[in-house]
Amino acid sequence: MLGDPPAWFGGCVPGNATGMGDHLERERKWSVGADFRLPDAGDLAAHGDVSTDTVDLTSTYYDTADGDLLAHGIVMRRRDGDDDTGWQVKVPTGDGRLELHWPLADEPPGAMVRALWGVALGGALTETATIRTRRDRHQVTSEGVLRFEIADDHVRASVGDTLLAWREVEVELGPDVTAVPKKLRKRLRAAGAVPSTYPSKLAHAIGESPPVGRSDAGAALADYVTTQLDQVMLGDVNLRRGLDPIHDTRVAIRRLRSVIRVFGDVLDPAAAGLEPELKWFAALLGEVRDPQVQQERFIEALDDVPDELVLGPVRSRIRSDLAGLELPARRAVDDAMTSDRYRSMLAALRHWRDRSPVPVEPSARAFRALARKASRKADRRLATALDGDDPALLHRARKAAKRARYAAEAVTPIDSSAARTMKRHKVVQSVLGDHQDTVVARELLRRMGAAAGIAPRENGFTFGLLYAREERLAAECRVRVRVRR
Repeated sequence: MLGDPPAWFGGCVPGNATGMGDHLERERKWSVGADFRLPDAGDLAAHGDVSTDTVDLTSTYYDTADGDLLAHGIVMRRRDGDDDTGWQVKVPTGDGRLELHWPLADEPPGAMVRALWGVALGGALTETATIRTRRDRHQVTSEGVLRFEIADDHVRASVGDTLLAWREVEVELGPDVTAVPKKLRKRLRAAGAVPSTYPSKLAHAIGESPPVGRSDAGAALADYVTTQLDQVMLGDVNLRRGLDPIHDTRVAIRRLRSVIRVFGDVLDPAAAGLEPELKWFAALLGEVRDPQVQQERFIEALDDVPDELVLGPVRSRIRSDLAGLELPARRAVDDAMTSDRYRSMLAALRHWRDRSPVPVEPSARAFRALARKASRKADRRLATALDGDDPALLHRARKAAKRARYAAEAVTPIDSSAARTMKRHKVVQSVLGDHQDTVVARELLRRMGAAAGIAPRENGFTFGLLYAREERLAAECRVRVRVRR
């Protein structure tokens, strides 16, 4: 079994929680036949040089009995052979995969197992497949910098009593390369290569079904949801590694919540029950993030205050008071991530991997109509908020603008006009977000100033200056949003 999850916010993940180091892997795969001949690639980089070698690799893969890791596109393996040995985990992120490394050992490293505890839903990790690869590598460099590596792989896999063999080509991009060169893609196709339908060798060995064809609208929404799921799962892994991916995780959760709120008519009805659970966890993350944001905000503001107006240990008060908010909030997240409620939330997200949250193919027209409805609602809420100066109404308008922005993001692949809508609501969201920051900041400054005013050797004067600054910024935000309306 995975064992008990760690107190990852309490410093229990020792030393360098990332093991041997992290690597962003960006690769593209092609299926090729037995008689395939790899085309020349040395002329595809300026002053390019090609070095070749051959390595033998053995990878033993692990997963739960229900395939929870593979369902999220996550790979856990032990790599033996001539190169790149050790324990490895690959997690989808953006246009690539974050590859985590730990030293080779007989048993999976504890830090790695703890990192996967949430994604595995607490299940036992057991061997699922062994894949042996003879790899002919062709590294293309330019002025000593790797541009891309072409791997011609002859693969043999065993899954239980099943044996498989195939050949494939991988092109892994160098750190400064954004895409496989167009000339290389043409040459591969001309030589008989076709883009692989499998995201990994493990998926090929297990026989994971390629994605089912969908309507443009269904594919756009499903892809958008999948991107957010990847970010949430990456956030879970990184939180358990002792890192701090709170902002990106919160944004992904907001996007999922917006999808549920805006596109609920075309989603699985069960999605409605997931929205309050996502809101619950995002709020816990927010309790950690908000003191971080405000500390940075206040310290930066103090840098502009003349020294003679900084009366007393103001910076010390800011740091200690905000740490007093952040630390218990971290413990609350820690407790939540070991709870049955959180595991149930992850299980519901896992269900979306097995069964698309879009059970019935929506028409492009219906999809766009729902996004535009969200946009009109955001405009109405903003107009109502601007008729007065109620911070609560402005905050409500901000949340509506956020939903409209994310809805426009989701439909952009099938609606060319959505990009303009997205940008417009993003501006409103940003300005009203700045305004909400002043609301939170003023309450914190009022409390800190009151405490400093009665504490020995402290003074509330500077907190009053900072409070006045926040009032001025709030007024500027209200003017800016009226202009941008």
